[in-house]
Amino acid sequence: MADGAARTETYNDTAIRVAARLHDLRRAAHRARQAAHAEPTLDQIFPPHNRIPLGVAREWTRMGERPVSPGLQARADALGYDLEHLGVTLGTVIHGVDLKADLTADQVRFLRDALLERKVIFFRDQNLSEDQQVAFGRRFGGLDAFPFGPPGKNPFILEIGHGPGNPGTENGWHTDVTWMEQPSLGSIAQVVVAPPVGGDTLFSDSHAACLGLADDLRARLEYIHGINDYRLFLGRGAGALSEEVVADLKRDVPFGVSHPLLRTHPETGKTALYLHGGFLRHDSLYDSRTGEPLGKAESEAFVAHLLRQHERPEYICRFRWEAGSIAFWDNRAVQHYAASDYYPHHRVLRRVTVSGDRPFYDPDRAALAG
Repeated sequence: MADGAARTETYNDTAIRVAARLHDLRRAAHRARQAAHAEPTLDQIFPPHNRIPLGVAREWTRMGERPVSPGLQARADALGYDLEHLGVTLGTVIHGVDLKADLTADQVRFLRDALLERKVIFFRDQNLSEDQQVAFGRRFGGLDAFPFGPPGKNPFILEIGHGPGNPGTENGWHTDVTWMEQPSLGSIAQVVVAPPVGGDTLFSDSHAACLGLADDLRARLEYIHGINDYRLFLGRGAGALSEEVVADLKRDVPFGVSHPLLRTHPETGKTALYLHGGFLRHDSLYDSRTGEPLGKAESEAFVAHLLRQHERPEYICRFRWEAGSIAFWDNRAVQHYAASDYYPHHRVLRRVTVSGDRPFYDPDRAALAG
């Protein structure tokens, strides 16, 4: 015990001496910068391994350092809606709206603008029928049926159910249907059977994730595209589709489409980090200006790095489902992750997909968006 106490005392003496010396050196460096009128650059303040605070700060500043614009808040007040904000830069529960009602044009416009500002919006206690959920989705555009999953009674409903023997498999960060030539604007999901524990869905801000990239990396990505396809849905082992069925699918539904890794939001002009690790071919990146491939090693290194960006808690909000809850997320602005922590309980979700347009990147619009 005496030897241990002596070692601790020796360590502490050394630690205190080293801390004092390093503190003096840092103060001297700071005074030297001040004397030279040289402010540290953002790259010096935020090293490559921890730029997440910068991404959030940049997006929060761009939002006017408030969850929603004053105009949107005033419209919420006029409509009698209460806004419960879940994350710093994304995610708001809108209380006081009945989605079964015949919504006015002003109400629909408010919900659309709230989606644009908060990237994902939520509702409680709605309990829409399949047809009502589809009708609500149509208020925001055309709808896309989903060819690779079990439909509901309404063909525009995709039903995602899990339970004993069928655990959740959506527990990876992704944005929906990047295998499509025109991926969806957004998804409207309602949980009709909620598990007693777990089953939350997490959403991550793709705009903040983009702003958190090192500036030189973001510049390097401006013209990088990759090829996406739906190979995950073609099955493996006993569930594999026959070659004839696969050939028919690839003839009817384009197999392999090119999308940029940076995506300009067509309504806000903001830039999102845009990729789906399951649909993107990790070795397929190329320069869209020249058609020159990056090569397998560089492509895979880029993808591996970018796939880690959305998982940081600073970018994330988390939604706890209850039966009748609805989430409406903008696939152009967020990624999502369905936590698979409720096995063997049942969880049943119905999803409607709002049609979108072809992803593009416009550096001029990105500069104007800040």
